[in-house]
Amino acid sequence: ALADSPVGRLGISTCYDMRFPELYGALRSAGAQVMLAPSAFTVKTGYAHWEVLLRARAIETQCYVIAAAQVGRHNEKRETYGHAMVVDPWGTVVAQCSEASPALALADIDLDYLEAVRARMPVASHKRPEGVLARVSVAEAPLDG
Repeated sequence: ALADSPVGRLGISTCYDMRFPELYGALRSAGAQVMLAPSAFTVKTGYAHWEVLLRARAIETQCYVIAAAQVGRHNEKRETYGHAMVVDPWGTVVAQCSEASPALALADIDLDYLEAVRARMPVASHKRPEGVLARVSVAEAPLDG
């Protein structure tokens, strides 16, 4: 979903959506400048994937990514990772909360900086709208030669 706001055009997704770069690419193509991704990653997946996914989506789209994150132990079997985070269009983490307790992270959203990143590396204009399909030929041969 898209929405206009005082900080820019928002691309809105939730949690598991961040595993699908095509969604974020479509939001960017539709004009998003800031991606919102409220989430509730478990501790295990958060530790392994959270920052990597957020930074990747920011770099791929050249957008700010703002990811609110549920934190804490909710019952015997469920604990969420936390680490709410703001990532800039270059992929730099500019604000982050810890996993220890509820907190607030603040960051400036600088649309001039966003445009400078996009001008310096114009990946959107290099994208092939028809898509890229690679043809792969697999020969039937034993792996040991």
